[in-house]
Amino acid sequence: MVPAVPAGPSTPRRRALTQQSFEFVPASVVPEDRVEPLAVGAGRIYVGTCGYSYKDWIGRFYPEGLKSSAMLPFYAEHFSAVEIDATYYRVPSAATFVSMDRRTPPDFRFTVKLPGTVTHLPSEEAEDVPDDARVFRENLEPLVASGKLAAVLMQFPNGFRPNSRTEAYVRALRGALPDLPLVAEFRSREWQRPETLSLLSEASIAWCNVDEPQFEGLMRPSSDVVGPLAYVRFHGRNYQKWWRHEKSEERYDYLYTPEELAPWTERVAEMASETKTTFAFFNNHRFGQAAKNAGMFASMLLAHLEH
Repeated sequence: MVPAVPAGPSTPRRRALTQQSFEFVPASVVPEDRVEPLAVGAGRIYVGTCGYSYKDWIGRFYPEGLKSSAMLPFYAEHFSAVEIDATYYRVPSAATFVSMDRRTPPDFRFTVKLPGTVTHLPSEEAEDVPDDARVFRENLEPLVASGKLAAVLMQFPNGFRPNSRTEAYVRALRGALPDLPLVAEFRSREWQRPETLSLLSEASIAWCNVDEPQFEGLMRPSSDVVGPLAYVRFHGRNYQKWWRHEKSEERYDYLYTPEELAPWTERVAEMASETKTTFAFFNNHRFGQAAKNAGMFASMLLAHLEH
């Protein structure tokens, strides 16, 4: 449910990676066994999906006829963590987070996206943090109190570029949310520099690594870690629909191959060796492909760790 970032250049350049197109997704994308946290020393790796409440998952991940209120409990039977993306569009009530807590087991973990009204300001207006940040923090308290909140993701748009004003705004967000574990995901490669890692370190904000099409200007694959939390988001590599699509979900219509995920097993293991908690979430959610790849990647990662 991640929204489309602002349109890129009319003729974007891309690297040597080729377009993958999958017209067929297996009827069932449910992992055979629950994807439990993987132990790396004293740390843990959680693998899951970005969002869980998708109509096109019914019949592939969710059984036909399953009520929407039963989706989260069903998901929690198969994964131990989820990234909540619906919060980008509006600030949920405290009762919504209470319900999420009640419908998941004690060992379940949530990461929650900060509302777009807070992260998607025009760069020239990125100065004062909107009041939605305060409301978000107040309403999030049930997950904080239950111990199930693992992180809050701040996803910035492609047009949010590094300069004195935007860097000050990142610091201001830390000041507005002083007690929450924050993660910053940037969409412009201009942020991918040592100065950014220093900025985040000073503000106690984690860095989000990403896998996405390698268009000029987008983020490169990385395994950077800032602080005790590591984070990775897999957006898919749908070159054809990344900039040009009728519906935003078309961008995330992609199924990774084992060969494409293999390099990430080493990267994630490396990150996990340096942190207490690592999250790897798949955002290629169309038709349940995220669940398919999350289960696949967890198995590959376990085999890598046991090797």
